[in-house]
Amino acid sequence: MSAVTRVKISTIAHQLPPEAYRQAVDQADLAISITDAKANILFANEAFTRVTGYATDEIIGKNESMLSNHTTSGDLYKTMWKELSAQRPWSGKLLNRKKEGDLYLAELTISPVVDATGNTTHFLGMHRDVTEMHSLERVIRNQKKLIESVVDSAPMAFALLDQNGRVILDNQEYKKLVSDLHLKEPAHALLDNVLPQWQENLLKQPELCSFANREARVDRAGGRPRWLSISATLIEMNSDCADNYFCTGGLPGLLLVISDVSSLREEQERARTSALQAVMADEERTAAIREGLSAAIFRLEEPMNIMASAVSVLQRRDPASAGVLQQALAASREHMEMLRQVIPQSPQEIVLSTNLNEILRDVLEICTPRLLGAGIVVDWQPAATQPPMIGRPRQLRMLFKALVDNAIEAMNIKGWKRRELSLTSAVDHDCIVISISDSGPGIPLEWRHKAFEPFFTAKNSSGRHIGTGLSRAQQVVADHGGIIDLEESASGGCAAIVEFRLDGDPI
Repeated sequence: MSAVTRVKISTIAHQLPPEAYRQAVDQADLAISITDAKANILFANEAFTRVTGYATDEIIGKNESMLSNHTTSGDLYKTMWKELSAQRPWSGKLLNRKKEGDLYLAELTISPVVDATGNTTHFLGMHRDVTEMHSLERVIRNQKKLIESVVDSAPMAFALLDQNGRVILDNQEYKKLVSDLHLKEPAHALLDNVLPQWQENLLKQPELCSFANREARVDRAGGRPRWLSISATLIEMNSDCADNYFCTGGLPGLLLVISDVSSLREEQERARTSALQAVMADEERTAAIREGLSAAIFRLEEPMNIMASAVSVLQRRDPASAGVLQQALAASREHMEMLRQVIPQSPQEIVLSTNLNEILRDVLEICTPRLLGAGIVVDWQPAATQPPMIGRPRQLRMLFKALVDNAIEAMNIKGWKRRELSLTSAVDHDCIVISISDSGPGIPLEWRHKAFEPFFTAKNSSGRHIGTGLSRAQQVVADHGGIIDLEESASGGCAAIVEFRLDGDPI
């Protein structure tokens, strides 16, 4: 403060009559008292008498200690006088007693008044009755503890998100999800699964974020999957920032209630898996018939083509023999056509929203007896949460079962010691990538481009065309707009890599 400013303030202060100071203090709504250096009361304003119940003539000349209930800690008084003796103001709460005997909690500030020589001559005390405020604070604190206890003891997880998606309140069950699922923020992962646009909606159209009882499946490496039922409720929250004091509108918050329904879903999954095993066994039998008849027709085509060439040659040399052979060839083709007509057709399947983690889990459940019988150790590393893709579940199960069956056959060789099967699923940008790797002998590099040809097999290291091999698997992948490739696995075996686009539509 400059010298000129100090002079102006001093001039204005001298212009105020002393009576104005006295009236301002006396009419102040805050209880004010002035004491001597020994805390004897020399002055008390009207508010002081209203708070304490003592009239002015009853209190003047008495010590401030007459207001004490004598239950305040002695250490508190020692601290107070230590500060005042050092000519520093002191603030705190004391339990006082009114004239009628009622106790009240006083919020007190005492400031030393120092004269020109540096000596403390008086004390200025200001206090107010904060009993009701204290009671209200305790009620709020008790209610907060009660609510926290109820929320923490609830069997479901709670998470409250602010407008920016930050979790600002949760309970013990939610904290358990963090450790059980090994996710930094389960709320974000679950919302990404059931409502992919939730972050943008919460900022721009929060009303679109409310939903009830949507299920999300969370797959854990080396553990059973978890099924969680999620409900989201939009609530209005008030900002605690000072600049929002006069704002009438609140900020949107999203309350998630997460219930574990794994036990119920596991029972349903066991029943579904049993039915699925029967359906897939029937489908495999039908596919085997279809494959066997197709292979038989394929094999018959070669000698018949030779016979057709022989007919062309005999037409010039021995027309009679050529005619007989032509008749036999025509009859054979007629029988082959009849054989084609009895080949079972693949049933039509509608496209559905499909979770590939569930498909792979189904395949592992169905293949468990074969895996145990072959002594194969399975390492299942799924993506914790996976967005759904549009696909045909039955065909996808047959696809991955064929790949797993191929891996089992590759390792189920007499004397083969290392038998490990690794399945991983991951989301890479807009694609879902599935990897099925075995520790078998692998497929030679020169055979990999042939592996997808019809009737190719690497059994017995012959490379002969005696089965459909991976051609059917490739067809399913192609029908879903994906790609499949064979690579060498980390263990030297074969790795089948399947990639699907999330925005792809099955043919």
